[in-house]
This record gives sequence, structure tokens and C-alpha cells, in this order.
Amino acid sequence: MSSGMMPSGQASSGQASSGRMLSGMGVEDEVWALLDDALAVYRDSPRAVAWLRGHQARFGEPVRVAVAGAPRSGKSTVVSALIGEEFVPTGATTWYQDGPQAKAYVGQYEVPIARRDGKAFVDVPDAERVVVEWPSRSLRDLTLIDTPAGTPVEHVYGEADAVLYLTRHMHTTDLQYLQTAHDHPVARVAPVNTVLVLARADEIGGGRIDALSSAKQIARRYRREAAVAPLCQNVVSVAGLLAVAARTVRADEFTALAALASLARTELDEHLLSADRFVGDDFPVRLDPAVRRALVERFGIFGVRLTTTLIRQGFDTQVKLTGQLVQRSGLGELRDSIGIYFTERREVLKARAALLGLDVVLRAEPRPGSAGLAAALERILASAHEFRELRLLAALQGGRTRLPGELDAEASRLVGGLGTDPLVRLGMDYEPTEGELRHALLDTLGRWRDHSANPALDHGQRRAASVVVRSCEGMLTQLVG
Repeated sequence: MSSGMMPSGQASSGQASSGRMLSGMGVEDEVWALLDDALAVYRDSPRAVAWLRGHQARFGEPVRVAVAGAPRSGKSTVVSALIGEEFVPTGATTWYQDGPQAKAYVGQYEVPIARRDGKAFVDVPDAERVVVEWPSRSLRDLTLIDTPAGTPVEHVYGEADAVLYLTRHMHTTDLQYLQTAHDHPVARVAPVNTVLVLARADEIGGGRIDALSSAKQIARRYRREAAVAPLCQNVVSVAGLLAVAARTVRADEFTALAALASLARTELDEHLLSADRFVGDDFPVRLDPAVRRALVERFGIFGVRLTTTLIRQGFDTQVKLTGQLVQRSGLGELRDSIGIYFTERREVLKARAALLGLDVVLRAEPRPGSAGLAAALERILASAHEFRELRLLAALQGGRTRLPGELDAEASRLVGGLGTDPLVRLGMDYEPTEGELRHALLDTLGRWRDHSANPALDHGQRRAASVVVRSCEGMLTQLVG
């Protein structure tokens, strides 16, 4: 067992939140109580106690989201885009969490954060783990973990509650990595915590102007592939370099891009065929080569080509341009996926991570009393409705369960495939009155009760409908409560 405690610099709120957790009846409460039982069984094992208390402490934290992938897949770039600040990779496992002011720690010791050329540096060449506190709205609901290439899959998934797995194209090694992450009894029963990211989307199709559209189409195709769908909740494409630039573009950069856009497209295009041509001496605009070189480093040739095109199309202020870049880069869709699949499911992700942690203890230190803990763990996995929802969602997305007609899409939505808010589950795009909401719930519940007893559906389909019924009943209970 390696320590599952929070990184230094992050306070534990497990004790403070104990009463809050035990007041409800969800999977989070059941798992918390099970950890308490395990602490009693293993009270004479300091190692196991530290491990279990670490997992209890995680209940009070934001969702831990690790960013993993092959070398040069763009992990640090995506992390920077999500935070809204350009960070230089430290070479260590780096935890980014919200804080009142910028600070960095290695263990208990604070280390300096330097700024050079608009980038944030934390120079710690020998460190294995760095914790960076950074004031950012994006970090209020999650902690981002930038993992170096080569970090073992069990370490990534052991420390994180959820994972963004980055790749340029799906290869056998990527599938093997994700399959290994799910090759665990708890992970197989609760397949919930991975979003696949096709990074560096601007490089698809040789960096053509329609590269981002092509990347989105490829992502949609992967979502339907039988080998990929069971291993992740969603597949999105992101042009990381463009996304970072969108979040951090400066006024002087916009001025330079506007100057480039003032040229006719035919006059500029031949200089955008390569970085060498773009910084060459025969450039048609009086723009210093150092400025052009900086634009290429920040936006890439594709990004320069796209931004100048957008400015010509009328996105001719910095605010208009950055909004377009966020949308086109895929960053908006990525943030939506993190919200729908990770932060909105914080409780079930924390419970899942705790069950994985408890399983580690039970396997490492079997003893009298641990058999009862193992049975309780299996019971929670089998009976908790939150996990049943996630299993059904994975089965619907992967094509292992199919419902006739439009029922397939409706079932996916009702069990939280588009978000866990009741209005999203019900497909309501307006704010209903309490009476309208109750009527919609009762109507939906009645229809799905009929489906769950429909002899025309097979056993697997009726069982899927029963899960949807329980989700509707849960929403109704919340409304009445």
C-alpha cells in the first residue's frame, strides 16, 4: 500500500463532514460506515489505519482528476488550458489545487514559483511530487493531477477519483492501458471514471483549417466503437495549444494577430505553410520576427491561420476571438464532460475510490473480520443504485444493452448520461413549476414501470428499465422531501 493521504498543503475535512455524511442514505454514507468498520478491524495496523483514514479524508476534498497519457500527448498543455494559466511541466507528479494565492510545495517545504515569458515555472528537478496552490475558479470543484509519462496505471487510478486519458490516436497500447485500469473487481462493477481525450486535434489532417471538425467526427466514431465505449464515459477532441492560448491571450498578441488579419488571405497563406516561412525575412507585414516566433510558439501555425481567419470573419475583438477559440478548440466540451461525469458525480466517485482502497487493505492484510468487510463491500457494489446507474449507462453507451426506438437515448438521459440535475435527466429545457415537474416525473415513472413489466422486452431490457424506474423514484422522493 502506498499512502492515499492528501498531498501536503491540503487540509482534511473528513472529521468535520462525518455528521453530514451519516445523515443521508446514499452510497457515500454506506461506504463511510464501512470504512469505520474497517478501522475497527484494523485498529492495530498503523499502515492500514493511515490508508483507510486517508480515504475517509478524500470524501471532504474536491474531485481528484488525473491527466494521463503517452509521452508528448499534451497532458501539461491540457492542464494549463483547464486552469487558465500556462504552466511549464515540472517533470514530477504535480497536483494543482485551489488556493488564496499562488504557492508551491515539495513535502512540507514551500518552493518558489517564477514567471518567465508569461509562463509559470516551479523548478524542482529532483522532486517526485509537487503541490501547486493557484487561485482559479476552475480548481474550486476539482484537483488536477498532471502525471509524468510512464506513471504506472495503478498509481494513476489509485490516487485519482477520475482520469482524463490523452492520446493522439487510439492505439493498442492505449486500449491495453484502459483495460488494465478496469481489470479490477470494483472497477469492473463501477465503470465510471474515465474520459478519453483526443489531444492535439489541430494536427489531424495535416493541420487543415477543418482539422478540428475532423477531430470531432473521429471522437464521435470512437464513442460508438465496441472496444472503446465500455472503457470511458465520453470521447472528446481538444486542440491543447489553441485552448491554452484562448484562456491566456494577451492584448499585444491580439494586436499582432489583427495586423496579420489585415492582409488578404491569398497574400498571407503562403507564409503560413511552415514555421520557417512565417518567421522569414520576406514577410509582408512590419512585424518583428521575434513577435512572429512567439505567436508560433503560443498558437502554432494552425492557430495563427485559424485566428486570422476568425478575425476576418468578424470576431475582431479580443473577447469575441477568445470565445470562439474556447469553443473551437474543444475546451468547452471537455469542461462540460468533466462537469457531467466527474464533478456532478463527486459522491459516487469518492465512494468508488474508497472501495478500491478498502479492497487493497483486504487483499494485503487478510485477518479475522475481513471476510465480513469483503461481503459488505460486494453487497454495496451489487445493490447501490448509483453503481447500477453507472453500469447501465456504460452498457447503453457500449451497445451491450439496447432498448427499442428512442427508449435507448431516453434511458441514458434518465440515468444521468447528460448530467445528474433532475431537469437535465427529464430533458426539460425550461424552469418548470413544482406541479409541472411532479407531473413530468409521474408520467415518466409510469411509462418506465410499464416498460419494466413489458413481456415484449427481454429480461436484460426489463432489468434496464427497472434501473430507470428507480432513478425516477429517487427524483420523486427528492421532490417530495
